[in-house]
Amino acid sequence: MTELFFIRHGKTYGNTLGRYIGTTDEPLCEEGRTALAENAEKRLAGIRPDAVYASPMKRCLQTAEILFPGVPVRVFQELRECDFGEFENRNYQELSGNAAYQAWIDSGGALPFPGGESREGFQERCVEGFRQVLEDVRQRCEGRTEEPGAAEGTGTEEGFRAALVVHGGTIMSILSACAFPQEEYYHWQVKNGEGFRALWDETDKGGIRLYEISHIGADSGVSA
Repeated sequence: MTELFFIRHGKTYGNTLGRYIGTTDEPLCEEGRTALAENAEKRLAGIRPDAVYASPMKRCLQTAEILFPGVPVRVFQELRECDFGEFENRNYQELSGNAAYQAWIDSGGALPFPGGESREGFQERCVEGFRQVLEDVRQRCEGRTEEPGAAEGTGTEEGFRAALVVHGGTIMSILSACAFPQEEYYHWQVKNGEGFRALWDETDKGGIRLYEISHIGADSGVSA
């Protein structure tokens, strides 16, 4: 079995203002860096993944560096956050009175973002990126791939251990599609710097299923 950690990046300045930050390539803010350092000590202490995968955005790469220093990071473009289109880098207050935004709210977030992505298209992209990650994990597990300078992971008795440092929307997209038993999209919403642990059977040829999912967070009582 492969142990997977889905971790949302730390806070950015836009996050502190409640803005929709998707394609905007913001770095972590100081508050975000401090919280991540504390999280690394309390929730991820002793964890050294065999591999780390990340979105190409600065906030994810910086989060990976803080949480897993010295572990090489493989970047997958498909793991980027959603393109929020006209809503990008704006918050609820700034969009108040916007008819398109109100329609999106009334749809429960199901409508496509004007000038951006649809939820279906975004989820398809994220799941494709996750498939690529799992293919890399499978090859590593089978001993077909060795990266020069790769750090030795702690591993588990069951097998490989990997961390995905991505975005809140990316996590919701992947888990709503692949978690077993299934839950709806917003069930998997998670705060900055928190995430989920899951197990994946790399020998399962019948599709992607993630099992034994638990929340990793300050109020969950669960450590990685």
